[in-house]
Amino acid sequence: MFSNFLIGLREGLEASLVVCILIAYLVKTGNKNKLVPIWIGVGIAIVVSLAFGAGLEFGSQEMTFKAQEALGGSLSIVSVGLVTWMVFWMRRTARHLKTELHGKLDAALAMGTGALVATALLAVGREGLETSLFVWRAVHAADDGWHPMIGAFLGIGAAVVLGWLFYRGALKINLSKFFTWTGGMLVIVAAGVLAYGVHDLQEAEFLGGIHNQAFDISAAIPPDSWYGTLLKGTFNFQPDPTVLQITVWALYLIPTLALFLAPVGFGRSEGKTTDQKARKAADEKSEADSAGDGARDGDGAGHDGERVRDGARRAGSGAGGNRV
Repeated sequence: MFSNFLIGLREGLEASLVVCILIAYLVKTGNKNKLVPIWIGVGIAIVVSLAFGAGLEFGSQEMTFKAQEALGGSLSIVSVGLVTWMVFWMRRTARHLKTELHGKLDAALAMGTGALVATALLAVGREGLETSLFVWRAVHAADDGWHPMIGAFLGIGAAVVLGWLFYRGALKINLSKFFTWTGGMLVIVAAGVLAYGVHDLQEAEFLGGIHNQAFDISAAIPPDSWYGTLLKGTFNFQPDPTVLQITVWALYLIPTLALFLAPVGFGRSEGKTTDQKARKAADEKSEADSAGDGARDGDGAGHDGERVRDGARRAGSGAGGNRV
């Protein structure tokens, strides 16, 4: 339930922030009459996302067991890829999100009502489709009835409330730290979903090694115990994973989490070197210009000194002539 709450909160808050930015920009620029197309686009995005989730749920029920497992495993891998791309994209572009949305909204205003609807639909619909797919896989992986769905809806509801508070200016938090922490936790959840997807593909006989278990701690952590259910619902924990599951889990989690938690400029040494060279060249040019200005000032001072001495000599000559 917690993992789905986290998914709903994270994805829902991104969508809420997008809607808040769009609405605030229209109000600020005196385009309140253009709010209706924005809400129409948001409504269509919500309907499409719910329909997508319902299609996955009811469409898969007519399949054979192996077909269901193959579909579930494949969609698990797709959902993990989408979530991984999403957390890295938000980490990279969060500080420029407002500027990017403003540019798209200006272009949409120039094109008309349909473009405004499409802008809101695409901005919110992407988050909605990702949420539907990831929650659907997490619900099936947890195998805990409707509790995961309740967690997802609670997360989305909390995200809507937070978005409204942001818009009203009643709440201020460090969004960079928020998305970093929630993104890191989502990477851990995604690793569990990926391992479970590999297990589905093994049961569908698409991948081998279903009987090659890495370990079995079912006696210490029974799957039907409250803590076993909690671990499975939160991290998709399995007490008897296969060797392939553990291998895929580790190969995904360790490098992905390390890259995600690394500083933003990590791995861009070449770019940094180029920037440092550019700054050094600019500093040297500035120093050269300053030296040139100093030299020119020295020349001016020399000319002024010569003029003063000439004037003194003329004044002395004049004085001597009067005495004579």
